[in-house]
Amino acid sequence: MAEFVHITGERSARRVERSGIAARSHGRAGDRGVYCMPVLPSFTLTYQWVRELRRWHAGVLMAVHLRLPDDEPVTVGHYGTEPRRVTAAQAVATVRELADPRGYEVFVPRAVTAAEVRRIRDVPQGVGWRYLPAAHGRRPCLCPACQQRGGYGVAGLRRRFPYDEPPKPKSELMARLRTATTADEIIDVLSDLGQGRRGGAEELAYLADHPDQDVRDTLESVLRVYRGREARRLRERLQLGDSSAADPHDG
Repeated sequence: MAEFVHITGERSARRVERSGIAARSHGRAGDRGVYCMPVLPSFTLTYQWVRELRRWHAGVLMAVHLRLPDDEPVTVGHYGTEPRRVTAAQAVATVRELADPRGYEVFVPRAVTAAEVRRIRDVPQGVGWRYLPAAHGRRPCLCPACQQRGGYGVAGLRRRFPYDEPPKPKSELMARLRTATTADEIIDVLSDLGQGRRGGAEELAYLADHPDQDVRDTLESVLRVYRGREARRLRERLQLGDSSAADPHDG
């Protein structure tokens, strides 16, 4: 069995032991699955993605350890290159043999079941690299994908090095949201809405009762960029609902 680690938010981690890891991430081939990293002899390299992922996830991150069959089909490669299709065992061997495995990732093109989750652990929130491996002393990329609005120091960097690509207008995003039919489509639109201040949150209130927990978690995170009493009320409602729905034996 090949052992990997997946980094996720604390709130999502509470559900992983019961229901596994949903196939929410996009692969390069357009499929959906789960990103992870082989467990390596080096603690820092094993959890190298924590610091970078904290730029995209509010709150505390946790590490989910999982085991997959050696012959499980996956892809492996540096995040900036085309990945190779290999087995889980080959992916572990490939990364272990690298002189510098920073920036490498493994993509499992399916959901991970609860039976494949071995344990969930706390992890230091400052471990790993940020922006890109060996970024210290280099100018960071200022595109919207690399620098989310509202991040620490981003406004100052944008004033010095402006990036011209405009954000998608709210009217376009709300039109997409109204026609979204799956949880994945809703999450994609919410992620775009969370890239800038969007005014009142009343138009999103109906999603607070959505049956998919990942939709509700994404909504709670996105509401951080909304202003007003309604946004605060919705966030409190979502947080209370998540707490009351938690298993009383979780901890």
